[in-house]
Amino acid sequence: MNIADHLKRMALKHPKQKAIVVTKGRDSLGHMRHSHITYEDLDSRADELARGLLQSGYAPGTRAAMMIPPSLELFICTFALFRANIAPVFIDPGIGVKNFGKCIEEADPDYFMGINKAHLARHILRWRPGKWKKTLTVGKNLFGCTDSFAKASARGRTESSTTLPKSLPDIAAILFTSGSTGIPKGAIYTHENFRAQIDALGRAFDIEPGEIDLCTFPLFALFAPALGMTAVIPEMDFTRPAQVDPHKIFLAAKTFQVTNMFGSPALLKKLSQHSSSADKSFTSLRRVISAGAPVPASTMTALKAILPESCPIYTPYGATESLPVAITSSDSLLHSDIQKRTATGSGVCVGHPVPSIKVRIIRVTDEPIDTWSDDLLCSQGEIGEITVLGPQVTASYFGRPQANLLAKIDDSGRTVHRMGDLGYLDSEGRLWFCGRKTHRVAVEPGRDIYTIPGESIFNQNKDVSRSAIVGLSRTGKYKSPVLCVETLVPLSKQRRQKLTEELLNEGKKFPETKDINRVLFHKSFPVDIRHNSKIFREKLAIWAEKEIRH
Repeated sequence: MNIADHLKRMALKHPKQKAIVVTKGRDSLGHMRHSHITYEDLDSRADELARGLLQSGYAPGTRAAMMIPPSLELFICTFALFRANIAPVFIDPGIGVKNFGKCIEEADPDYFMGINKAHLARHILRWRPGKWKKTLTVGKNLFGCTDSFAKASARGRTESSTTLPKSLPDIAAILFTSGSTGIPKGAIYTHENFRAQIDALGRAFDIEPGEIDLCTFPLFALFAPALGMTAVIPEMDFTRPAQVDPHKIFLAAKTFQVTNMFGSPALLKKLSQHSSSADKSFTSLRRVISAGAPVPASTMTALKAILPESCPIYTPYGATESLPVAITSSDSLLHSDIQKRTATGSGVCVGHPVPSIKVRIIRVTDEPIDTWSDDLLCSQGEIGEITVLGPQVTASYFGRPQANLLAKIDDSGRTVHRMGDLGYLDSEGRLWFCGRKTHRVAVEPGRDIYTIPGESIFNQNKDVSRSAIVGLSRTGKYKSPVLCVETLVPLSKQRRQKLTEELLNEGKKFPETKDINRVLFHKSFPVDIRHNSKIFREKLAIWAEKEIRH
């Protein structure tokens, strides 16, 4: 089943329902302006563009890089490419122009589709000069592109006899990871992967056709039409969710009576901090979904104050290569027992695995594993690497044979994905997250410090905004653990000294943190470029090394 078939089904069942709403500021009375497209129109316009592309020489089985911000054109282009069996290459612009260029080179796309600003970047930064078979612009053709969105759509309208492919391609799309722990990798998605994701998300969150979704993360926005929701695109810089204007989010939610909202922890924190007035609440929401990093209990508690009493905050766990893996909610995470376990070094509970995913924990190794064996398994409660098997698990990366060796295991012809995350399963079958495998600090033979369990202990201090455990180089392959701290407010030198004593004394009480004997204070942690939530530990470790030397 082509993922675009979901759109066709909605167009037949609910032709006049709004599929996409794009907000466009406010009028003189303060009312929100917007443009929209119905499911009927989105379906027909996607068909027109798909035919127009095929007529002008775009070939099924090829790839197209897209650099189009959330808009009506983005949805039309995406579903048109699916219909034409051309794989869209999704690269989050938040990863930065340097990594963006590397991703384009690696994906080796045949076509480039983007707004004029994107084509300007393509020219200036020389992304694959002379190698593009075709280029398409959304807007006025200012850079000599071979085609435009308007002209291609017009061709499809006049030549409606063009036949769209019926078979499914091997590659439906290529989605690049955020690259917060290395160079971004392109995960190959099949239509089966997409279908499994949509089924899992719909069942897990009990999403019903006709709901209104406030999309603050572009890739999740593309799931909304497939789930039968109306996608409302708010005014915001999607590459910087932590800098969102909360009033615009509240106004969009109120104007369109949204029932579902997906947002990064950084965005939810910003909303919870600016919700003092009566008009800043979400009275129509049925659920909030947040992913990309753990949502602090303090953020959940503050956000719950402006949500309907029956509205849960869901935190699905997963990655670009497999989503969702496990799901939990505020009702569970705010339970006193769960909070106590997190505060005393047990890690972060990410919930029970979804029914379609098989989660297994294997012993930690940085070496490739070719074939699955039950001898790899950890015992219950033992921290190891999280592996997943299921229909939403992607089988490989595009053009990355070495990454495939390190991340994929063959299990009787099925692909097991190594998440690169550490964790364990408890006696109730819940999955607990303990940090990235690459972030563990090896302090001596056979003993590692895992970041999330240790940091959760230190984060209980009233002056600590967040903390990060990093390893500093020393003789041999082992490292010295150092605690980096970002405080809630700037502290005097005397107070920092006192806080250092408090943190080190607290750390000595737990086996996870007893080896830490140095604290460094950082004004504002570097964060990952996509969600603005996960701490960019690689950069922080480099900073700590320099700080120690000085």
